[in-house]
Order: sequence, then structure tokens, then C-alpha cells
Amino acid sequence: MGIVISIANHKGGVGKTTTAVNLSAGLSRLGYKVLVIDSDPQANATFALGLGKQEKNLYQTLAFQDAISKAIIPVNQLEIVPSSVHLAAFEKNNEIGKEFILQEQLLEVKDNYDFILIDCPPSLGALTVSALTASDYALIVLQPEPLSIQGMTEFVKILRTVKTRMNPDLDILGLLVTSFDSRTKLHKELLEYLEKEYKDMVFKTKIRSNISIPEAQSMGQDIFQYAPNSPGSEDYFSLTKELVARVTGD
Repeated sequence: MGIVISIANHKGGVGKTTTAVNLSAGLSRLGYKVLVIDSDPQANATFALGLGKQEKNLYQTLAFQDAISKAIIPVNQLEIVPSSVHLAAFEKNNEIGKEFILQEQLLEVKDNYDFILIDCPPSLGALTVSALTASDYALIVLQPEPLSIQGMTEFVKILRTVKTRMNPDLDILGLLVTSFDSRTKLHKELLEYLEKEYKDMVFKTKIRSNISIPEAQSMGQDIFQYAPNSPGSEDYFSLTKELVARVTGD
């Protein structure tokens, strides 16, 4: 049965989508079968994987309970449920129990995958709660900046509420630091703070600042396709192996 991981943080621009795309690509390169679910109305993960607007997408699954299998599209060595700008309407929908729809839909396809990665929007609304309710783990992405860490703190509160009230099996997989520059005093100080406060929850792998990462995303490619010998490729493959080790206990 597939392991479902939400990639999230309350603050935008911290590298959630980049991590969802490159981590899924890294897992597929290790031979795992991977499904990406783009739950952000901005559809950045959809575009980063080289797709445009799709008629079948996550909105139909959540709003009309169309089978999620109808929205799955193969791309490169993995598969994706694309997003839609109409997902923003789901946040305003007053349907009772809507946060459980994604969890119920995934029961149909979980056995087909080793990993299912959900790219969450930069909010604490219904889409993020839906993703967490459907997940086994949350991977929290943050940059070594005060506002990013503050956003992470707020997100952890929501995560604990979801675990208590909606999904007792939900756990934090770890905290991933992105855009890290070891030459910057602030970055080093904030990393030391995180490692002191959260200890082993912080991934040993840090995603270093590297121009190839945003370039790859703009080209609709993962970092392994675009710049296989770059620091970004090295870091994301290291993260992939560390994540597998955390999940499997090896």
C-alpha cells in the first residue's frame, strides 16, 4: 500500500513544489512507483512536470467525487493528478466532511503505488487539511529565515489538531531546510536553532541554494533531467535516500 506524504508549510515560496517534483523524480529513479497529487490551485507542480491545463484534474475528484483514477496522467517515469484554478472554490465549499473526500478517493489507488506525494498550497485551509487527513506523514519544508520558521510553527499546530481530530495515524516525517547557504551567518544560526529545538526531526540533507533548481522548474523538468551533475541534483538524491531510510527504518 502506498505511503502518502504531504509536503507542506503555511508560508509560500519555501520550496514545497520544487521538493514534491524532485523528490518524486528521485523516488522513481530508485525504482519506486510514484503518484504526485497537485492540491495547490496555482498548479505549479503540474506545470513544473511539463503539463498545461488539464480537463481531468483534482477539482473534479474533490468537488464532484469523480474517481481519482480518471484524473491520473503519466509523465516521465511517474504519474500525477493535476491541479486546477477551480480548486480555490473548494476552500469556500461548506459541504460537511469535505476534508475526508481525498482520503476516501485514495483508497481506490493506494495499492498501485509505493509513494504518493501531495503538494499542498501555502495555506492552512481545507485543501491542506484534506491532504493531511489523507496522509501517513507530513514533510515540512522551510527556508532558514525567521518568517519561514514562524510559518512552520503555525503549521505544526494545525498538524497536531488534524492528528487529534481527524487522522490519528498522521506523523511528522521531518523538517527539510531549503535554499541553504552555509556562508550566511543567519542561515547557520537558524539551522543551529532548528537542530537544537527539533533535533532528529531535521533532515540531515539540506537543499543548497542552486540556480539550476528554479531553472529546471521553469523548463518543466526535474533537476535530474535538467542538471544531473548539479549540487541541486546531488542534494535531492541525498534527500530521497534519507527519506526512504526514515520511512522503512533502514
